[in-house]
Amino acid sequence: MTTARLDGTRLAGTQLDGQVAWITGAGSGIGEAAALALAEAGATVYLSGRRADALDAVASRIRDAGGQALVALLDVADKAAVREVADAILQAQGRIDILVNSAGLNVPNRSWESVDTDGWDQVIRVDLDGAFYCTHAVLPAMRKAGGGLVINVSSWAGRYDVRLTGPAYNAAKHAMLAMNASLNLEEGQHGIRACAICPGEVNTAILDRRPVPVTTEDRARMLQSDDLGATIRFVATMPPHVCLNEILISPTWNRLNIV
Repeated sequence: MTTARLDGTRLAGTQLDGQVAWITGAGSGIGEAAALALAEAGATVYLSGRRADALDAVASRIRDAGGQALVALLDVADKAAVREVADAILQAQGRIDILVNSAGLNVPNRSWESVDTDGWDQVIRVDLDGAFYCTHAVLPAMRKAGGGLVINVSSWAGRYDVRLTGPAYNAAKHAMLAMNASLNLEEGQHGIRACAICPGEVNTAILDRRPVPVTTEDRARMLQSDDLGATIRFVATMPPHVCLNEILISPTWNRLNIV
């Protein structure tokens, strides 16, 4: 099989031919970049998120480049809907080889002084519970297949204590790392691997909800979505006997660095 790269050139012998990848948060940012990168590597990608127009735009880019993309609208905080989407993918494709848990958000009022219980619930429901619901939904099929890969997009704030991101986001991303570790402890015997990717600041739309606006100059010095797409593709194309448990990645100019 030969597919087109997103730059219009041809790419032969892609590494993920025949595999099915399900990406949440695929309408923008890291999820979008992951979908583009995995499709370019030959995977059939299912794009999930809450905005049909954004997902359709990403799917069109993939199809125009010769890749295979399908849209599955989803709010990952709705566990029944998660199960329905996972079952629909499995019924259509018979497999889910790769799950990328990239759906995530933060609230503007995020410090202990300003966060409210609704804001806490919103972050935890999407950033943590949503990742659990999706993972829980795909594990039986992965066990049956004898393998699979779960990529959890955590954060620098999941590995270190960061004041900027607030208690709800920090708690969710720390918990995602614990969930990721438990997956490898329990599911490695079934050939299932999990990788938690912990990026520092990334220039995505989530910055728009920062209490203090981020300048154009600062955005340019951050990690870019494509950097994370390339990282996710790297993880996905490792051979099945290799488990990258965790990747900590930051811009060289790292305002979150530990001193």
